[in-house]
Amino acid sequence: MSRVCELTGKGPMTGNNVSHANNKTKRRFLPNLNDVTLQSEVLGRGIKFRISAAALRSVDHRGGLDKYLAKAKDSELSANALKVKKEIAKAQAAA
Repeated sequence: MSRVCELTGKGPMTGNNVSHANNKTKRRFLPNLNDVTLQSEVLGRGIKFRISAAALRSVDHRGGLDKYLAKAKDSELSANALKVKKEIAKAQAAA
C-alpha cells in the first residue's frame, strides 16, 4: 500500500535530521494517513479512503465528500476517488 493521500496526492517528502553538532543525515517525512469511511449524500453510502488528516479537515470545511470531489482537480485524485467522483456526477445529473 503506497503512502499517498487518495484525495490530495500528498506523499512522502525528504529532508535532513540535523544533530546538535550540525551533522546531517537523510530522513523521510511521511504524511499522516488515516483509513476513513466518508459518507456520500448523493450516493447514500459510505466510501473507504486512505487520506491525510489535512484532507479530512478540507472535506469537512467544504461541506462533505460530494462537494469536495466536485471542486477537486482530477490530476490529484487517485483512481478510486476519480471513479467515485464520476459516480456522484452521474447521480446528480440523473436527479
